[in-house]
Amino acid sequence: MKNQIEDYPMILTASDIAEILSVSKPTAYELMDQEGFPLIKFGRSKRVFREEFFNWLTNIQTKIS
Repeated sequence: MKNQIEDYPMILTASDIAEILSVSKPTAYELMDQEGFPLIKFGRSKRVFREEFFNWLTNIQTKIS
C-alpha cells in the first residue's frame, strides 16, 4: 500500500481503488458503477482520475459524518 495520495498514478484502476479502500476488486468495480462516481470509460476499461476519486471519497465521508 502506498503512503500518500501522490504515490498513486494520475489515473486509477479498480485494483488501485481496491487497495486504497481495502476491498476486493469486484467490490471496487461495483463502487465504480454507482451513480455519482467520477468514472472514465475507455471502451470496456473503467478508470478514474486520482484527484477526482479522492475528492469524491471526501464528499462521501462528509455526508456520512
